[in-house]
Amino acid sequence: MLTILFLGDVVGEPGRSALITRLPELKEKYDADFVVVNGENAAGGRGITGKITIDLLRAGVSVVTTGDHIWDQKDIFGYIDTEPRLLRPVNYPDGAPGHGAIVLDTSKGKVGVINVQARTFMLPILENPFHAMAAAVTKMHEETKVILVDIHGETTSEKIAIARFLDGKVSAVIGTHTHVQTADEQIFPRGTAFLCDAGMCGPTNSILGRAVEPIVQRFISNLPASFPVAGGEVRLRGAVIEIEETTGRALGIVRVDEAGALATNAAATQSTVAAENECNTD
Repeated sequence: MLTILFLGDVVGEPGRSALITRLPELKEKYDADFVVVNGENAAGGRGITGKITIDLLRAGVSVVTTGDHIWDQKDIFGYIDTEPRLLRPVNYPDGAPGHGAIVLDTSKGKVGVINVQARTFMLPILENPFHAMAAAVTKMHEETKVILVDIHGETTSEKIAIARFLDGKVSAVIGTHTHVQTADEQIFPRGTAFLCDAGMCGPTNSILGRAVEPIVQRFISNLPASFPVAGGEVRLRGAVIEIEETTGRALGIVRVDEAGALATNAAATQSTVAAENECNTD
């Protein structure tokens, strides 16, 4: 049996610091053979940098997935082609930097990861995720039957539809992007584990990881505002998936909700986040 630990969207300095601190312990606790983390909000809440990617990989992350904020940090364009373990959605048009899928060796065989982005209420430039996934899975089956998919999307219906489409073709489909962990973990009839959204690794006293008051005021006034990453208590949320190596079928899936670091000075934390990403506006 092979065990994959998947952790949802890492939000800013609080989320990544807690993840890096606790990951060795979590790998031991869940006996994880392979770790996948969505890092698309790791840099000040928007995007990811090469340095942050290196920090996550050094901490024990096997693959970093992303989503619609992948290009928000300028240095990523020159970095993503140099690090195949940092994925961008596979359904970008031909010629986009980076890759959307990877197969890596483990002590229990090869593990494949595919990153795909949904289209409903998302960027319209991406290719149809169903067509892209059909091609990517067919190609990956030449190397391994153990395949995990990060489906980054807004709507539950589209994420569920893609997962049902892939039932029996991949080991697990885990949703990201909404930052709110869902309670629908299950194994579909043909052996694919599913969770509609893994949740986030970020501050709990927040709105999706951001400071509360600026977002409330944005809804009230409709005026542009800066949304700093919140401070305070952090939770690390995701899922653990157990997979039969020879068939690629999921044997079990459980949600993860672990305590992270407790920021001793929320104001200092927010100041650090603001300094690392001055373009954090919406």
